[in-house]
Amino acid sequence: MCHALLQNPNFLRLLLHIDIDLAADARAVSCHHCGGTLHCANYPRKPRCCLDEARADFESRFSFCCNQCRKRTTSVSVRFLGRRVYLGLAVVLMSAGRTQSTSAVTQLGETLDVPARTIQRWRRWWVEQFPLTPLWQAACARFMPPLDLSLLPASLIECFAGVAEESMRRILVFLSPLTAKSPVTLNGGC
Repeated sequence: MCHALLQNPNFLRLLLHIDIDLAADARAVSCHHCGGTLHCANYPRKPRCCLDEARADFESRFSFCCNQCRKRTTSVSVRFLGRRVYLGLAVVLMSAGRTQSTSAVTQLGETLDVPARTIQRWRRWWVEQFPLTPLWQAACARFMPPLDLSLLPASLIECFAGVAEESMRRILVFLSPLTAKSPVTLNGGC
């Protein structure tokens, strides 16, 4: 997978447009707590590993607040991976770097200002916690042959083979249920 996607403003803009569509879908449904109308209640983010020219597009997370019960509904996202401050794209690409030489990953981490400890923490998350998520529990049988969990996310990236932009878009859409408290729904396989 090409790390150049982190430096590609067109790809980052595509992620924004996907999130806008996902947010519109979430808002079109009434509040799942009381059935009330959802109003815009985006909250600020301070994204890391983001191009300066794309930063404004990543400085808020799309979210909604019910006009009756005031409960928050946050749409799924392809720009962010849960509550992490780094772009979801960076978490996936940097974590998959273990198949590259350690010096190459370290150099990339230094270039993007990602501490080596952070990359190691992400890698542990992929191997230890991701396989326990409801998303993976629901989806793991769809991957044939089964993915090597010790090589996540690299083995997942290999499954979504193709042109770098399309492949990474599909991976981020696949991972999007992890980004919000919502039931896991699977729309497509690898």
